[in-house]
Amino acid sequence: MPREPLWSKNFICISLCNLFIFLAFYYLIVTLPIYTLQELNGTSTQAGLLVTVFLIAAIIVRPFAGKWALTAGNHRLLFAGLAIFLISSLLYLFIDSITGLMAVRLIHGAAFGMATTATGGIVTSVIPDSRRGEGMGYYSLSFNLAVVSGPFLGLTAIYQWSSFVLFGIVVLCSVMAVVMALILTLPETKSLALKNVNIERKRSQLFEKTAISISIVAALFAIIYSSVLSFVPVYAEEIGLLQASSYFFVVYAAVMLLSRPFTGRWLDERGANIIVYPSIITFAVGMFLLSMSDTTALFLLSAALIGLGWGTLFPTFQTIAVQNAQPERRGLAMATFLSTFDLGIAIGSFVIGLAVVEFTLTSIYFYSSFLLLGGIFIYKILYGRFLVPKPGMKESTHTG
Repeated sequence: MPREPLWSKNFICISLCNLFIFLAFYYLIVTLPIYTLQELNGTSTQAGLLVTVFLIAAIIVRPFAGKWALTAGNHRLLFAGLAIFLISSLLYLFIDSITGLMAVRLIHGAAFGMATTATGGIVTSVIPDSRRGEGMGYYSLSFNLAVVSGPFLGLTAIYQWSSFVLFGIVVLCSVMAVVMALILTLPETKSLALKNVNIERKRSQLFEKTAISISIVAALFAIIYSSVLSFVPVYAEEIGLLQASSYFFVVYAAVMLLSRPFTGRWLDERGANIIVYPSIITFAVGMFLLSMSDTTALFLLSAALIGLGWGTLFPTFQTIAVQNAQPERRGLAMATFLSTFDLGIAIGSFVIGLAVVEFTLTSIYFYSSFLLLGGIFIYKILYGRFLVPKPGMKESTHTG
């Protein structure tokens, strides 16, 4: 029997739409703190708050966005989110105070939460069920490519171009996201949600229960991943490998790109555990080698292993989160997953930021590798014990 097609127009468009949204996100993460300090004469605390305010707004809005998707449909939610996202991007061009910037970040974060909830719900509807793991793996590359290209483009812009060009790139990313959304041709989903409204009133509409356990697991791993995302450039400077730091996430992304076709297919064919357990171990080994790095080769090898480990865990957890939800609640499941995951990133960045005052990053990465191994038991207990597939559903993501 021929395999169901994965690379449809809708799948490509929603993946590119997500890429441009996250490209703007990671682009601003590295540029706004520098812009605040150099152009607005702000403090380090104010620069940090610009990231925190954005994430808090996204975390708060996502559960409500998942609920709106049930009644209005993911397509309408996407356009509403992208409209506010584009307006927020334009406002950066006219803001010249920290207070104004904070207000825009609050609105921008809410729009980000709405748009990414919608893209997550849409992509689950356009991926064939038989290729869900593979499809979610490729879709997750839009996050990964943004992690690499966003900061690189941002640092180039902040140091070489004017502030108008700096924020003009954010507007361009927003426009491209809207263009990709306009090309989408999705069936109307509102009637499906209204048909189930009486059932939904009896259930929580802010969170999808079937996604909570695996979302908590992902958030716990995200706490450790945040130490890589936020502090690897600082660590590279500490150990005298600053030049190599620019290649860390390039190697990280390249390994993920090469491994994605295999890991996604194995998830569909053999279930989650055969992917999750080796990936946790690979992630832990990568963190251990990172703590031991004293040469460029070892530093980049750790990047490859972290990319293979965490780069496989994230889309696998994401697939599990939506797999066990009813089709009309998969957008809500994605919102539950992303909100919890973002909370883990926010907590991790804050906690690691406090920890580096008392401990070296070398020791933090060293002990993190052992904490990751403990994550094997957390995954088994939280996911295997509480998340049970519904009758008749394939157990492609639950064999625990």
